[in-house]
Amino acid sequence: MSKLRLMGQNQWNCTNNQEKWIAQGLDCSAETRMKGHIRIFKELAPDVCGGQEINKEMQLFFMLYAQAEKLPYSMIWGNMTPIFYRADKLELLATEYLLYPKHVEGFEGTFNDSNSKACNLAVFRDKESKKVFIFVTTHLWWRNGNNPDYVYYQAGSNEVRELQLRMVVDLVNKYRAQYGEVPVVIAGDMNTGTNSLALKFIENEAGYTHAHDAATEYTTELSGYCSCGWNGPAPKWWDTPYSAADDHIYVKDMPAGAVKRYDRYMPDYYLALSDHAPVYIDVEF
Repeated sequence: MSKLRLMGQNQWNCTNNQEKWIAQGLDCSAETRMKGHIRIFKELAPDVCGGQEINKEMQLFFMLYAQAEKLPYSMIWGNMTPIFYRADKLELLATEYLLYPKHVEGFEGTFNDSNSKACNLAVFRDKESKKVFIFVTTHLWWRNGNNPDYVYYQAGSNEVRELQLRMVVDLVNKYRAQYGEVPVVIAGDMNTGTNSLALKFIENEAGYTHAHDAATEYTTELSGYCSCGWNGPAPKWWDTPYSAADDHIYVKDMPAGAVKRYDRYMPDYYLALSDHAPVYIDVEF
């Protein structure tokens, strides 16, 4: 039996301290904030975490601080979407990184800023139970595709997010052809809610289940989002439902009842770390 905690976390792509933070006597630099993210890992102890918006400086500080704290994490490179995992518990069998294209035929503009929109796949074997599973972290395109009057509107955004998730599913299927119909977990900042084209595709056509609906013991109804950013830390978490969240976890071919908990971690100190709370599941299979 494998008992695992699997997490997705957007850590906010910010390297240097910002003027509006300095004016408040605060520090949002990667050197400082990554100490807070290490605290999250100490408190939650995920077995695997798929990251988003974790730039190279943030990755460096994370690994330095993890080593100083003697945390047993190894990192799989993935540009801004790395995967951190418990090397003492899990054996890495295969991995592949996929950068989404900047330009999509039929739509104007770029759909990948800072080369941060991508997916990163890992195939793991639990060293104790010998169970194999596939874990994917992804960061989908972010602009609004519904309202032309909205400041961040970009035509084709909804369709491109769906296309990106189709690329994820194709990549997963490549490895399922090799390792069989093993359990799959896709975690990420999908920049869209459950009513969108992208998430309807992964549920209705690709056959994945939202972890919110799969959890048997506990599920959060919150979105785990706040306003932390360039202007300063957030005063509070937003009271919006999970269906409107950007961050989601989907599962496929998990045994019935395997997903025990679907949750977000939202301590007050995190309001100065990122605008996205970590989202995680506890599974037994």
